[in-house]
Amino acid sequence: MRVSRACLPRWLLPGLPLLYLAGCPVRPAPPPPAPTAAPSAAPAAHFGVPYSVASAESLLTIRAYRGGTLAAAGHNHLIASHELEGTVYVPADVHGASFELRVPVATLTIDEAPLRAAEASADFAAEVPDSAREGTRRNMLSEALLDGAHFPQIELRSLALSELTPPQPGVLNARVQALVRAEAHEFSVPVHYEVLGGTLSASGELALRQSELGLKPFSALLGALQVQDEMRLSFRLRAHASGSPR
Repeated sequence: MRVSRACLPRWLLPGLPLLYLAGCPVRPAPPPPAPTAAPSAAPAAHFGVPYSVASAESLLTIRAYRGGTLAAAGHNHLIASHELEGTVYVPADVHGASFELRVPVATLTIDEAPLRAAEASADFAAEVPDSAREGTRRNMLSEALLDGAHFPQIELRSLALSELTPPQPGVLNARVQALVRAEAHEFSVPVHYEVLGGTLSASGELALRQSELGLKPFSALLGALQVQDEMRLSFRLRAHASGSPR
């Protein structure tokens, strides 16, 4: 994720034009990539009872951290989605469950005060000015990063579910395919789940590098001011049975 100009202290601002001429902090935005060929790994087939994701009861949070010797000039950012969409399919054998989820990028939020406070962490204790939040949002949706104008959503599809080693009750390892800017990337995440009374609850967290999703972290001043490649993601998802088994 990019660090906005508003995150910089005033003493750095006069030197920014020289940095632009030198081509250090900002590179021209690349043209939107052409859609890639079909990924080699096929998403899992859907069987079982469909559960519709309840957006208002679900939350995805992404923690992006400042880095470099001038890290104090920036902010750690907490990015969130309150509008997760999609369906989870749950057969009698939960190992055969599958899902298709969508994350609309235009509605991602930056540094909501209640969410930062809920972290109860020194990493997110500092107040982030509105100008910094808006600048970060613009950079995040720009062609150089998520390119929200051409790719309005990130898609998450299940590839396979498997037991952890050693097995843990109520936890499965999910192999996930993420479509970011129409390019497929894969990662794994342990998922805690419970199905009770027609309601599915799932949660998990993982560390994930921006580069693993085909994104390039922001860096300026020869790396003195940068955003760390590694992010930390967490989610809680609530879905309700919405139809007959498939």
